Amino acid sequence: MKVHTTNYFDTFIEVAEDTKADSGTKPPTKEKKTIAEMQYELIVKNPYKYTSDDILFQVFTDRNDLTKAEYKQAREQLFSKGQACLRASSLPKRYGFGIHFDSNGKIAIYGMETPEYEKYTADKNLKKIKAIRSKK
Repeated sequence: MKVHTTNYFDTFIEVAEDTKADSGTKPPTKEKKTIAEMQYELIVKNPYKYTSDDILFQVFTDRNDLTKAEYKQAREQLFSKGQACLRASSLPKRYGFGIHFDSNGKIAIYGMETPEYEKYTADKNLKKIKAIRSKK
């Protein structure tokens, strides 16, 4: 079975061209956590601990109330089909965060107003890609 991945390496996802954000803003808290809120919490509390695949899978397991015993099969099944990568996440599209992938594919987020965001957008050694636009 083919395994798909959403991981990038030495890459920076810049905010979408059509974002309305002017700084990194925490996604609002709702009664049932949104995908953006779950992604935000995982990444902010654990910078450079997880890959993109890890984040997507953890959000998937939490939203579907999976047990640890179900993880291995669920992960294989989830990544047997292509998944939308973090370029499609609301974090860079709507909430003003750039996503940095280090050489191991581990990620951290930076608000578009921060010096780190500026540093990564200027870094010639990093591949830069824009988040997917909200409107065509």
